[in-house]
Amino acid sequence: MKDKIGTEEATKNAFVMPFINILGYDIFNPTEVIPEFTADLGLKKGEKVDYAIFQNGEPILIIECKNWKEDLNVHNSQLFRYFHVTKTRFSLLTNGIEYRFYSDLEEKNKMDEKPFLEFNICNIKEPTISEVAKFHKSNFDVNKIVDNASSLKYTIEIKKLLTKEFQEPSSEFVRHFANPVYSGRLTEKVMEQFTDLVLKATNQFINEKVNDRLTSALHKETQKQQEEIQVEEPKSNVVTTEEELEAFQIIVAILRRSLPKERIIHRDTQSYFGILLDDNNRKPLCRLHLNGGKKFISLFHENKKEIKEQIESIDEIYRFEKELLKTVENYQTE
Repeated sequence: MKDKIGTEEATKNAFVMPFINILGYDIFNPTEVIPEFTADLGLKKGEKVDYAIFQNGEPILIIECKNWKEDLNVHNSQLFRYFHVTKTRFSLLTNGIEYRFYSDLEEKNKMDEKPFLEFNICNIKEPTISEVAKFHKSNFDVNKIVDNASSLKYTIEIKKLLTKEFQEPSSEFVRHFANPVYSGRLTEKVMEQFTDLVLKATNQFINEKVNDRLTSALHKETQKQQEEIQVEEPKSNVVTTEEELEAFQIIVAILRRSLPKERIIHRDTQSYFGILLDDNNRKPLCRLHLNGGKKFISLFHENKKEIKEQIESIDEIYRFEKELLKTVENYQTE
């Protein structure tokens, strides 16, 4: 959508406000999200930051927004001033595409020059999502975020250095590898040769590591598929009864609070009627034993431990609504 967005205000509405909402804060609740929050500095009055997010009456995050077309590198000084006069430990500079989170790790109540967390929302990775989730209303804990922020900040800087060195090795980086393997004098000509060698070696090393990971992942997936084939029971002589199908519909009705019905699949076997998440027998939701003298339902608690409960009729399945929904929750947090 960004090519249709022409102004800073449109950037806020299209990108930033939905982001705040995703973090669990009600953008229409003035006790949680205050737009144009006043951040007066000394004699300079009327200074306003675009948004301040509040929790328990205190600001926990101030947000300065720019048009998505603007370069954020020229705007952090403005946020630096706002940070100094508020009680928050965190600030966010964003143009709706790039997001940079700051804190005061180096000097209290003084915003660091470099962010401890930054990402481009068009190229966001899973570990970053986990860090952003810590700012969610239900998870927010100042101390936990600050404790982790220092590690994140330096990790970002190290990764930037590595990226630069892998693309254009510096003389210090080349010497680090050349000295242990070359016994002669590192003349200018030798350094030129080793610059090419280090660049080639690092690229080969990274490619080999990536290939090893891919090969390992493919091998594991093949093993899992083979295990699934081995544990599946033959379907010959298996007859699915009307009672089993009716029981399945009861379970679908319960679980649709958490799942679309397309993800709830039944698989009948000779010994039980299984109900699976995503048709994956490593994710059993429950098992029904309805064809013997007594009827049972098998539930799966944490660590997939199977608990067998006797039932008089399939109507009693409703008694286990809480346990069934908890099983779904366990799989979704894996």
